[in-house]
Amino acid sequence: MKLATYRTGSDAARIAIVHGDGTRIFDLAAAASRSGAGTAPFASMLALIDAGDAGLEQAARLFEAHGQDPALSSAIGDVELLAPLPEPRQMRDGMSYETHIRQSGRGMRQLMSGGDMSALASEPLPPLADIYRQIPIYYITNRMIVRGPGATITWPRYSKVMDYELEYGVVIGRTGANVSAAKARDHIFGYTIFNDFSARDQQGKEMPGFLGPAKGKSFDGANVLGPWIVTKDEIPDPYSLKAAVRVNGETRCESTTAGMLFSFEEILAHMSQDETVHAGEFIGSGTIGNGCGLETGHFLADGDVVELEFEKIGILKNKVVRQQG
Repeated sequence: MKLATYRTGSDAARIAIVHGDGTRIFDLAAAASRSGAGTAPFASMLALIDAGDAGLEQAARLFEAHGQDPALSSAIGDVELLAPLPEPRQMRDGMSYETHIRQSGRGMRQLMSGGDMSALASEPLPPLADIYRQIPIYYITNRMIVRGPGATITWPRYSKVMDYELEYGVVIGRTGANVSAAKARDHIFGYTIFNDFSARDQQGKEMPGFLGPAKGKSFDGANVLGPWIVTKDEIPDPYSLKAAVRVNGETRCESTTAGMLFSFEEILAHMSQDETVHAGEFIGSGTIGNGCGLETGHFLADGDVVELEFEKIGILKNKVVRQQG
C-alpha cells in the first residue's frame, strides 16, 4: 500500500491510498465516513500509524469496497502532495554507506581548504574509520522543518554551497525499547525517500566542534520526505533497490541500496537500547555512495530541480532557489 498526505486548496491535510499506477489518490476519511465506519484512524498519517495493523486492515477494506467510486478519488495532479509524514515524532539520520563516508570526508576537506573540487577523483580516499563498523552512527535532526514533493526549497542566506543527498528511510510503526534486531522489522511501518539538503560550507564550519551538524542541515525545508510511504509488505527486500539522482534531468548518480554497514533492523536495535523509539519516528539511511555533490564536486545552483528516484517507492522532486536580499 502506498500512503500519501495531501491537501486541496486551503483545506486541511488528508491522507490517502495512492493507486492507478501513482496517478490517483483515494481519500480514506471520506471513504470511512461514506461506509459509516470510524474516521479516527484517518485523521492524519500519525493517527493511521498509531492505529497499527488494524488501521491498515481497515484502509485496505475501504479501498476494496469503494476504490472504484470516482467521488472518493482525485487525480494527483489536482491536489498538493505534502510530506507523507509532515511532522515526524522524531527524525534520526544515519551514516550507513562506506563509499559516501570516505568520499564525503575527502570532499569536505577539499571544500574547506579552498581546493579544486573538480580534482576530487585524483585525491586518494582515506580508509574507513573503525567506529563506522563498530556501531551505527546517526544524529538527531529537526523534525519541524519537513517539506514534501514539489516543494521549493529556499537556500539559506548564510550558505554559498547547497547540496542534495540521496537517501531513503523507514517510518517506525510500533513503539518499543530494547528491540532486538531479529524483531525490529515488526516495528517498521514502511519506507519513503529522504533528501537531506545540506549547506555544506556551514556544515564544514560546525563539524570540528564535535557535536555534529546544526545550521548546516537545519533550515526551513532542509528535510524533505516523499512522495509517499510504501508499507513494508510491498518491499520485502529494501536492500537491493535501484536508486538514482537527476538534476535538471541529467543523471548524476545511479546506484542501489545495497551495502549498508548496518541494516535498518540493526540500527533500530542500537537506537532502542534503554531508549524508547516511538511509532511515527523516521530513520534515514544516510547517503548512498556518489549520491551528493560533496562526493563528486558538483553542487546545486539557483533554480536547479533535483529528483531522487528509488525502485518500488517513486520519485521525490524539488526545486532549490536562492533568497533575494
